[in-house]
Amino acid sequence: MGSLVVDCPTGLAGDMLLAACLDLGVSRSCVEQPLSALGLDGAYRLVVEEGRNGGLRGLQLDVEAVAPQTEHRHWRDLRGQIDQAPIDAVVKQRVLAVFSALAEAEAAVHGTSPDQVHFHEVGALDSLVDVVGVCAAITALAPDRLLCRVPPAGRGTVQTAHGCLPVPAPAVLELARRYRVPLRSGPDLPSGELTTPTGLALMAVLADGFEEPGDLVVEGVGIGLGHRQLDRPNLLRLLQVQEFQRLDPGAAEPMATWQELVVQEAWIDDASAEDLAALADQLRQAGALEVATAQVLMQKGRPGMAMTALVLPEQVAAVREVWLGAGTSLGVRERRQGRWVLWRRTGVCPSPWGELRVKQVRRPGGSLSLKVEHDELRRVSLQANVSIEQVRMAVLTQAERFQPLGDWTL
Repeated sequence: MGSLVVDCPTGLAGDMLLAACLDLGVSRSCVEQPLSALGLDGAYRLVVEEGRNGGLRGLQLDVEAVAPQTEHRHWRDLRGQIDQAPIDAVVKQRVLAVFSALAEAEAAVHGTSPDQVHFHEVGALDSLVDVVGVCAAITALAPDRLLCRVPPAGRGTVQTAHGCLPVPAPAVLELARRYRVPLRSGPDLPSGELTTPTGLALMAVLADGFEEPGDLVVEGVGIGLGHRQLDRPNLLRLLQVQEFQRLDPGAAEPMATWQELVVQEAWIDDASAEDLAALADQLRQAGALEVATAQVLMQKGRPGMAMTALVLPEQVAAVREVWLGAGTSLGVRERRQGRWVLWRRTGVCPSPWGELRVKQVRRPGGSLSLKVEHDELRRVSLQANVSIEQVRMAVLTQAERFQPLGDWTL
């Protein structure tokens, strides 16, 4: 279906996200079925109405409690209820991940364990409906990528169950810290809470990145309205888009392509050089694109090594398992980044020593260049007793005789 972009100029909240999903075309049954499987039939009423805010239309969502609600449920109880519910496995995994993020953030803020976090902090009925509904809706939409623009932090104070708290709320700050989520701030923002813990937890778990998307072809727009009246329209827009990138390597002016990456890193001071080399090999075999090390000075003046792996999102779990299972570090840091990648294709070029494997690279503007595989350079250098540079130059002079062996790839 292409990608989804969450545009949240005046805030990020669960009810606004869910309303935007419904406005984009997700059916109510898609949202209500997993809630029913959780045993919430008759406990709430989902009120979705078209409205106006700042003169602009959208859907506004309210969750009304019908049955009396338990006041002191804990995260461990809610987790058990979700885990045992007969709902789609992907939806369940996402719901558990969002509530785990919320519980861990609240526990850190209040100095307790996640299991002891009270129901009203992570599982009030409206939050439960918002989280389950958004996870089910995003799963149904099945975007290739989900990007979120940097959410606004807000300013001033907010009234909570714990009294008057500064904005951003402590749980929002903790989520932003844990998941490396940028928050937009400044005197131009409306006062009060704009990004809620539930809204930020949903995007921290579901979004592939917090960034400005490239050129887009917009194919659909869903608008969720906030409840507060601000000095500007209070809304969240969910954009269904196709990314407009000139990616055809045969085009006159091809461009590099943005590729999502996850950076995994650990600082290690209790492993030998042999151990580190073996770990690096295992990380590469598990799917790491690159593994690099650098010296660092650690606690108590001990020298150590910072080992960093660059990983594609789909390989993150496999590579993380190697860190935690084969490495000596007790944890691994992760942060989302990305890179611009040029198109390339493999092939061969002739040389006085036979054909050598090379990569042909198409650069901005359409020019082509060759990169000789280093293993080939080293092999010929040793066999022919010539320098690597001599081999490289001999191959590059035959660039016009390049023969491709595959299609253009990233």
